[in-house]
Amino acid sequence: MQVNVILDIMMVRRKMSLNELCEKVDITLSTLSILKTGKATGIRFTTLAAICKALNCEITDILELDKTDETFAEVAWTEP
Repeated sequence: MQVNVILDIMMVRRKMSLNELCEKVDITLSTLSILKTGKATGIRFTTLAAICKALNCEITDILELDKTDETFAEVAWTEP
């Protein structure tokens, strides 16, 4: 199962540059660039929350689960 970062879409919708988001979130340009390009292997919840606050969006607006990933189909979902 893979999580895709769709941060660039929300940045375009909010008309916010990478530099502006870096300043609002207090994160380095290189770190945010790695996240934006989908090369990041993880993200802190505090950073994720700060990005969502700066963009006035929900987590699902910048992250999505890749349902076409082969391993996604193999997961057995059960109701609690």
